[in-house]
Amino acid sequence: MDYLIKNVTSNDLKDLQNISRETFKKTFDPFTAPDDMKRFLEEAYADKKLLAEINNPHSRFFFLLVEDEVAGYLKINDEDAQTESVKPNALEVERIYLRSKFQHKGLGLVLIKLAEKIAREENRDYMWLGVYEKNINAQKFYKRDGFEKVSQHVYQVGDDPQIDYILAKNLH
Repeated sequence: MDYLIKNVTSNDLKDLQNISRETFKKTFDPFTAPDDMKRFLEEAYADKKLLAEINNPHSRFFFLLVEDEVAGYLKINDEDAQTESVKPNALEVERIYLRSKFQHKGLGLVLIKLAEKIAREENRDYMWLGVYEKNINAQKFYKRDGFEKVSQHVYQVGDDPQIDYILAKNLH
């Protein structure tokens, strides 16, 4: 499948907001109460919050475009933009979001390999990410790519404290 990778800028706010809300809801709706989901989508992907993330020099967003449509995106963090300290000299993969119609076509692998390429170019020792305990498909995907569970944490969705497994990949 032909694709293009594009850096996300503040001009892309609405596209980023739309795909974030759409993909998060589609993935986690079966596990989340409607009120919790509604509140999370409003707060986590609010204009002001997303703009602050886009403009943070330690966070980077990349759109994956297929035939000029935003198929998905990658968000990576370093230094103090990381959501927590998991491993020294690490790059966090905070989000790999793909629209449903683009899943199971190898595009998730394109995004995780982009993150790994950046991590290696920046001489990182590790990449890490959080994955929902009930998202078995994602866990299998990351395991195939060399990630291993190193811990877990609570990921708050509205009033629902969900468990994310913390996975890390040694880059050496």
